[in-house]
Amino acid sequence: MTIDNPIEGQILVLTAAKASVGGQRLPDLVAEARREVEPRADDLRRSYECVHEDDVRTVFLVPEGFWAEVGDDLGWSRREHEAVARAHAEQLLRVGRREDRREEFETALELREAVVVGA
Repeated sequence: MTIDNPIEGQILVLTAAKASVGGQRLPDLVAEARREVEPRADDLRRSYECVHEDDVRTVFLVPEGFWAEVGDDLGWSRREHEAVARAHAEQLLRVGRREDRREEFETALELREAVVVGA
């Protein structure tokens, strides 16, 4: 995690290795996503399920297509928004491993997407 981002650095490295987006570009995309989404945190809280909250991050489950819409708003390619969605999903799964909720979160991600915002 960096000050710009509630997604852990290890998650970014893992995601960059799996995504078709360069490792240098991914942190910028995730930071851009954070700047776009965090001002909507109150709306997210009112509209969607919050599945995790701690001193560092809050994680919501949102409808599929959320990151595609954000990506469209920001002029991203499909690969770019998919990489950001994957980073947020991987962060949720990391939290799930720590809290012994990984299976629950894997199931949730079959139908929804994760949005991680700074606490």
